[in-house]
Amino acid sequence: MTPAAADTLGVIGAGAVGQAVAATLVASGLPGRLLVASRVLDQAAALTADLEDMRHATASPVRSEACDVAGLADCATIVVAVRASFTNTNTANVRMAGAAANAPVIRTLATRLRGYQGTVLVVTNPVDLMTRLFAETSGCRRVYGIGSNLDSARYRLTLARLLDVSADTVRGHVIGEHGDGAVVCASTTTVNGAPADVPLAEVRAELRTRPGRISAGVGRTRSGPAGAVLSALHKVLGLADGTEELTCEHEGDWLGIPLRFTSGLPVACLPALDADEGTQLAATITKLRGAYQALGCPAPFPTSVETT
Repeated sequence: MTPAAADTLGVIGAGAVGQAVAATLVASGLPGRLLVASRVLDQAAALTADLEDMRHATASPVRSEACDVAGLADCATIVVAVRASFTNTNTANVRMAGAAANAPVIRTLATRLRGYQGTVLVVTNPVDLMTRLFAETSGCRRVYGIGSNLDSARYRLTLARLLDVSADTVRGHVIGEHGDGAVVCASTTTVNGAPADVPLAEVRAELRTRPGRISAGVGRTRSGPAGAVLSALHKVLGLADGTEELTCEHEGDWLGIPLRFTSGLPVACLPALDADEGTQLAATITKLRGAYQALGCPAPFPTSVETT
């Protein structure tokens, strides 16, 4: 495939999350050109028509076009926001319920995009597994999952509310799994630069129930994931320096960790963990390994991942 075009972004998926991501990108004015692909081309065309209405109404510079997956080859970044049709009956490990249904879709997309030279941001849940599956099937070198950065944003908002401080003063991370195995890094969390007294039980309850409340009210979480995608895009495209908690390969495993981006290049900056956090993270890694193996994944396509 040819080198990626810096002014073109792609979104795969025209469902609820794909729509929110695409609309956010048009409103942000980030790319000069936005390509939308979907399993049904008519659906992608309908979404781009809607986005074009938005572009004219807001004087956005972003031009939207529908295409097939092959047409995304020259994009600087591709956002994968597909979802298979399935009924989720899980009351625990809710995001993991989509693993068996979404894996074939991700595997097919990854196979079609072998040789892609840009950056891939995976939104499809369970995002830690789907990110690894896409990377190992495609051989793409820059594949990240959106999940832990959304969890971290929710954590900082929740802690700010509980401590009655501005969210801008809170520094802290949620790492590991985007799901029940999320690890709150309370021991290194600060408020105004000072160690924070984190009410862990309340924080964990909010992180556990918040997505379900949103989905119960509006059908699906949309805006939060779209915002997390936009924030990550600024870093991976080198438009801004900073830290994002993204799923990537780290010491042989795939999990959400903080990555510090400078001019688009990431360096892992995992925070120091206390004994309890270390135990939780080890359990999460074991859980993710087992869940990935349960998918019956083939041997990975040869690659050299440049995330850490």
